[in-house]
Amino acid sequence: MNRTGLSIVAFVIFGFVAATANTAFAAGKLTLYCSPQIEWCQLMVKEFEKATGIKVAMTRKSSGETFAQIKAERRNPKGDVWWGGTGDPHLQAAEEDLTQEYKSPRLPELQDWARRQAEQSGHRTVGIYAGALGIGYNSELLQKHKLPAPKCWKDLTKPDYKGHVQMANPNSSGTAYTTLATIVQVFGEDGGFEFMKGLHKNINQYTKSGSAPIKASARGETTVGIVFQHDMVTQVVKGFPIKIVSPCEGTGYEIGSVSIIKGARNPESARKWVDFALDPKIQTMAAQARAYQVPSNASASPPPQAPDLSQIKLIDYDFKKYGSSAERRRLLKKWDDEVSTLPR
Repeated sequence: MNRTGLSIVAFVIFGFVAATANTAFAAGKLTLYCSPQIEWCQLMVKEFEKATGIKVAMTRKSSGETFAQIKAERRNPKGDVWWGGTGDPHLQAAEEDLTQEYKSPRLPELQDWARRQAEQSGHRTVGIYAGALGIGYNSELLQKHKLPAPKCWKDLTKPDYKGHVQMANPNSSGTAYTTLATIVQVFGEDGGFEFMKGLHKNINQYTKSGSAPIKASARGETTVGIVFQHDMVTQVVKGFPIKIVSPCEGTGYEIGSVSIIKGARNPESARKWVDFALDPKIQTMAAQARAYQVPSNASASPPPQAPDLSQIKLIDYDFKKYGSSAERRRLLKKWDDEVSTLPR
């Protein structure tokens, strides 16, 4: 082949490689840390990739585990976005400068509680859904063991429930940390820790994941689970005999959030994810994954099975205080020292 022919071949090959590289660059990529149920994570990834052409590498971990991972990767961030999970650790990540500011153009469309979450964090996180904490029980197991139906938090400390209650470990689970912070706010710190000690006697297992206790209850492995009420609804919709209780003393709630990790390697893709996650059409799709939280976009339609927050006795949850890193560390250390070490 002569020089002219070689030049043409080289030009064609170079052009093909350049075009392929440009297509890959245009498509983009995203590393996602996802904390809600895996079915919802998978649905979000599928729809985002379809809408944007951006390829997503997703890891699913609980809120507490994800927060710990982002802290561990502070000097060499590997993730771009943390989506979902309780708002307290998202606020703590913002306070510790682990996430970065982003004001989505969809902010004006959001419920007041979601916008307050954004403002409180300096726009380093924003609310995507809300959900109330509660008590769920398997009605068939309750009847089998001749137990009274719990109506209040204090009921769960009664000797009748020994070995019948399950909750997550607040060190690994955002749900369980919200439970601990809720109990302290309902009963005061001294009364709250006395409650946690009484509850500890009746716990059969502290799980890693926040939703695990109600899944265990649905399977008949424990009678009572302390989780968010929307996770209970998921089991009810699946046909399991789960009953949902809003504790008589009042209960706390979460504002599930989304944050862009500081030092994200794909910042443009990360911003697109946040805008996508706040889209009312996307939030309305949550029911397809049997996710029954209350969406943050005022134009999104909550699933008909979603708990009605207006009918639940919600406490005035202090997100500023209990979303701070110092308070989280203090409460967890106190729980570790005074509660988890006690015999059961």
